[in-house]
Amino acid sequence: MTTQAPPHNGAPGRLWGDLAVVLPAAVAARVLVALGWVAAGVLRGGSEPTDRLRAEGLMAWDGTWYRDIAEFGYAGIPTEALRFFPGYPLVARALAEPFGAGGTAVTVALVTIANVAAIVAAVALRRLVLTERGDTALANRAAVALTLFPTAFVLVWAYSEALFLVGAIGVLWGVRTRRWWWAALAGVVAGATRPLGVFLAAAAAIEAVRNWRDAETTERVAMAAAVAGPVVGTGVWLVWVGNRFGSALEPLTGQGEFRGDAVNPVVRIFQGFGDLLGDELLGDGLHLPFALAFVVLTVVVARTWPASYTVFTVAVLLVALAAENLNSLERYALNAFPIVLAVAVVCSRPWRSWVAVGVGGAGVAALSALAWMGIYVP
Repeated sequence: MTTQAPPHNGAPGRLWGDLAVVLPAAVAARVLVALGWVAAGVLRGGSEPTDRLRAEGLMAWDGTWYRDIAEFGYAGIPTEALRFFPGYPLVARALAEPFGAGGTAVTVALVTIANVAAIVAAVALRRLVLTERGDTALANRAAVALTLFPTAFVLVWAYSEALFLVGAIGVLWGVRTRRWWWAALAGVVAGATRPLGVFLAAAAAIEAVRNWRDAETTERVAMAAAVAGPVVGTGVWLVWVGNRFGSALEPLTGQGEFRGDAVNPVVRIFQGFGDLLGDELLGDGLHLPFALAFVVLTVVVARTWPASYTVFTVAVLLVALAAENLNSLERYALNAFPIVLAVAVVCSRPWRSWVAVGVGGAGVAALSALAWMGIYVP
């Protein structure tokens, strides 16, 4: 993770420097996902739901919902689909339209978008770190950590996380470099892709307040747009749902059926120790070590990165932990990408980098296998 990319001049050279770091890690992640698929078959082949989930391949779990949304629209499938925000399936539908927008075209579009966006997100994160710190080694570690995060298999599957990360990283890059209109556009994308995108408005607001005094009127308008972008992306979706289905909050309240009631995050962490016992060891008990690690990494974010990064991370993590059911906790934490930056900071020594790569790679293979076996909910 600490390998320095060779210096390059010009935009093509910079892109090559990015890809020289990102592509090897991306290939490794996809090999590990393939190993996870094989392992699921070896360990539980011939059983339900393993055979069904393995047959769905990269479309397993949420991917089937996104495929149906892109192919048939929200009106043609159960209202449960409203909890899946429209940004990702809309882009897939547009990409598949010239090819008939049938099941195969939509499937290819969804997987392609996820995998291309995953590489773009890693490149964007590397550029963000270079902009913030000018530290090539740190930037390289961050890009690799994102690509080999334990739940990064969802950046290979047909999930919306990769597209969301492009938007979220774009917002922080835009507001930190005072490219407010770019931040506004990225915010709309993030807000329309995942419900957690709305928290980016708080991060943008912090940077807007910090720069407000020395900004001219035109820049202040752009600042307001950057703050509003994530809210607009989410708000347009909720308004459409309200007009079409009668309940604007259904995409948010519909999550309660799967995540349970809202609880105190601190209390939920302590309850996690009980989940380590009995049949929940590979169920809710699996989430406790991750929860504790994410809390520690959030502290690192607060100590080493700007306040806007911290506010976004804390908001996402609190929502992830304030649920009776901690399923998908690790995926939600991946959405809070400053946690990945904290990993990069902690891994300043080579041996720590290699440990992180080993843990992350093992997580990609193991969690994808458990997800294909139906044991782990991604």
